[in-house]
Amino acid sequence: MSERDDEMMKLYSQRILALASAIPHHQRLDAPDATIMKRSPLCGSTVTVDLDVQDGRISQFGQDVKACALGQASAAIFAEQAVGLTLEQAREGRDALRAMLRDEGPVPAAPFDGYDVLEPARTYRNRHASILLVPDATVAAMEAAQKNAAAS
Repeated sequence: MSERDDEMMKLYSQRILALASAIPHHQRLDAPDATIMKRSPLCGSTVTVDLDVQDGRISQFGQDVKACALGQASAAIFAEQAVGLTLEQAREGRDALRAMLRDEGPVPAAPFDGYDVLEPARTYRNRHASILLVPDATVAAMEAAQKNAAAS
């Protein structure tokens, strides 16, 4: 087995594949406060995030994920923590994940510490956008929900 093959095996570990096959909140919401669809232009992965916000926190979360195993694993990790998050917490989680991937930063702190499984993806820059889709869409949806509430 070549070094590259070994790296790919680490990248698509059993833990990543298990996360990808058990994405929580994988149902869309019927009448969400906000819906955001994001697409990665590099790989074509897409996600749609629906959410309801109550008292500044996500009260309901739904998602449709059409992404590679890495994007699906990221969606699973983020969605596990989504209900109850504030906009600031969602931003912090997204930004910490981005720093982990792009800047060799530490694994995001709890409640997003499950992203350690995606540390091998740091060297695969073409996968970063897919991994960041759900966190990016969640932050955008929360911002939209906040704007919609202010306009009401």
